[in-house]
Amino acid sequence: MSREQENVQLVQQHFALIGQGNVRAAIDMLAEGVDFQSPVTKTVSEEISWAKPRHSREEVITFFQEFLQKVELEQINPFEFTAQGDRVVVEGRNRGRVKATDRTYEHDWAMVFTIRRGKIVRHRHYYDTADVLAAFRS
Repeated sequence: MSREQENVQLVQQHFALIGQGNVRAAIDMLAEGVDFQSPVTKTVSEEISWAKPRHSREEVITFFQEFLQKVELEQINPFEFTAQGDRVVVEGRNRGRVKATDRTYEHDWAMVFTIRRGKIVRHRHYYDTADVLAAFRS
C-alpha cells in the first residue's frame, strides 16, 4: 500500500469515528501540536465561535464542544478523497441544525489534512459560512 493510500485510510477512519460519535478516538488521531483551523472572516466569529485556530488536542476537543453546544450535525458526507504526498484533500457536504433557532443549513466543503508519521498534523476546513449564519439568524 502506498503512503497516499495509507493517508487516505487514516482520514477515512477519522471521519468514521466522528460519524459514530467517537470524537475522543478521532482526536487521538491528531498530533499533540496539531494546527487545526476553520478559516472564516472575523465578522462571523461571534455566531461561528468555534472557528478559530486550535493548536493542541485539548483545544480541538474545545472546538467540538463549542460546535456541538450550538449545532446538531445531522449529516457529514465526505465523498471524494484525493491524496498527494503527505496531504489528503476531502470534498464533502454537511447538513446541520442550529439549536437556538431550529433552522437548518446545508453546504459543500473542502478539508485539507496533512499527515506525518501516522498522525494528522494540520487540518483546514473551508466552507461557505453564509448558510450557517442564515440558520443562526431567525
